[in-house]
Amino acid sequence: MENNFMMKKTLFLASLFLFLVPFARAQEVCFAHITDTHVGGSTGAEDLIRTVKDINGQGNINFVILSGDVTEFGSDEELNEAKSILSELNKPWYVVPGNHDSKWSESGNNSFVRVFGCEEFSFEAGGYLFIGTASGPNMRMAPGLVPHEQIVYLDSVLHNMKDPEQPIIFVNHYPLDNSLSNWYKIIDLLKTRNIQADLLGHGHRNILFDFEGIPGVMGRSNLRAKEEIGGYNIVTIKQDTMYYAERTTGVKTHEEWCKIPLQNHHFSEKENNYPRPDYSVNQEYPEITKVWELQDVSDIGTGLASKNGITVYGNAAGAIVALNENTGEYIWQFQTNGKIYSTPAIAKNKVVCASTDNNIYCLNLKTGEKEWSFSTDKSIVASPVIYKNSVYIGSSEGIFRSINLNSGELNWAFSDVKNFVESKPLVYQGTVYFGSWGNTFYALNAKTGKLEWKREKYSNRMLSPAAVWPVAANGKIFIVAPDRYMTALDAKTGEEIWHSKEYSCRESIGISNDGELVYIKNMTEGNVDAFYTSADEQKLAWECKAELGYEIAPSPITESGNLIFVPTTEGIVCAINKTSQQVAWRYKLSNALVNHILPVNKDRIIVSLLDGKVVCLQY
Repeated sequence: MENNFMMKKTLFLASLFLFLVPFARAQEVCFAHITDTHVGGSTGAEDLIRTVKDINGQGNINFVILSGDVTEFGSDEELNEAKSILSELNKPWYVVPGNHDSKWSESGNNSFVRVFGCEEFSFEAGGYLFIGTASGPNMRMAPGLVPHEQIVYLDSVLHNMKDPEQPIIFVNHYPLDNSLSNWYKIIDLLKTRNIQADLLGHGHRNILFDFEGIPGVMGRSNLRAKEEIGGYNIVTIKQDTMYYAERTTGVKTHEEWCKIPLQNHHFSEKENNYPRPDYSVNQEYPEITKVWELQDVSDIGTGLASKNGITVYGNAAGAIVALNENTGEYIWQFQTNGKIYSTPAIAKNKVVCASTDNNIYCLNLKTGEKEWSFSTDKSIVASPVIYKNSVYIGSSEGIFRSINLNSGELNWAFSDVKNFVESKPLVYQGTVYFGSWGNTFYALNAKTGKLEWKREKYSNRMLSPAAVWPVAANGKIFIVAPDRYMTALDAKTGEEIWHSKEYSCRESIGISNDGELVYIKNMTEGNVDAFYTSADEQKLAWECKAELGYEIAPSPITESGNLIFVPTTEGIVCAINKTSQQVAWRYKLSNALVNHILPVNKDRIIVSLLDGKVVCLQY
């Protein structure tokens, strides 16, 4: 499988700009700005077909930019359909992915690159250099995040320009504000050159922004929404001014709704007084210290596994990585041919982890050498669990498997899964439980793979119980989902014991080590709530006013000793004292999503974060 995501491609594309010829300024240029087409949604394909036909009939349009959310769900089928429609354009077109293309991607974001050739672009038109990057979040519910390899690409293009003064127009799906967790890194990079405007989507409306002095233009969605016909924007640059005019597809171009002077703001000569992420909370808890910190070469979208002093994770550069738990030093690295969003599992000196290169790998924990691999027909973004010499794992083919841990041979396969599996399954009392992005939660016999029951309560696939790591105790399975309900099911029958939205939550859940309490993050109040697992109704045991705010991180809540560890989208680990039911301490490690908080002994945790950091804290 072609390794499109590797940095070789990124650096190669960037190096092309070493040969850019001097540009001519003040040339008139006209282009179409399309965004948020959502092919796969109810009218997405039809609306885009109309737009393509409309653009083809206008000779004054030089090229087309599509600024993300090309598809509804990022599936291979939707991406291929979108490519087929866009290929009918009779002029050049450039595209970057948005959160709908990356968050719910059955391929772990590999198919976007395979279908469209890349997920970034750079080209010159009318004397301007247009640069576009992907923005995530990749596979995890969180604020947007420009991936590390995309930052490398942007930096390479900017620092290999023939003329550093050439005016730049940047394209990204998200606004360059705190809805993008590393907005400040992008802005600071752009301001090293002559950045003049930012074009974006995401909000589905025509809006003019100011991003720390950089003019930003959000374009309307191409969807018709409540209207009969959709639309897009026609952008004209002339005499150092950019004009935006909305066009109702096939009907008319309306009057210009905004005009932006394009000028050199000389940002590099100005002092930056804009807000940046605040780490002052760490000063309130001096007893919390970093033992070590690692910045990976890529983003990390997986949790952690640890045994015998070795901690293992996967990264978006396709590597399964083993670290010394005490020092953070590399022990070994196993390279696959696809991005990894599968949290490893460890048992019997074996590491099992899946890759989006369609394979499940079993590696020797000490050496990283491959013991076996199991090939499938599609990418795998799901995580394995090991139980009694069997590996249980879902895939993007609509198949859930049990594989022999020692031999790598198939025990059984359940082939009736709707859509794809992302989560880590739970094995409890001889049954394996998991959800899919097909509105369904499954219970299979762990020995035979036979369906014991399934729950289909979700009307919209975006609300599926697919990202939650289920927990169980006292004969009950506990799940939470994007529909913001917390649910308790009878483990044997699937019968609903309770299903409540009183305490609004998403995919983050945890269970106490003794199985007596189940934990969630209350999105409405920003609290952490504990409920009795023995009760036949949602009975609150206690509530901690943790002041988490609107917290959507899907990562699991973990526990060690008397502390409960709560992950957040803003890189903060929140520790709650189980006895006092109060916040014991907080520590900010980054400004990106916390993937996983793994207790490794009585006073240490290891944390992985979406921006590629792995940190060991001592408390």
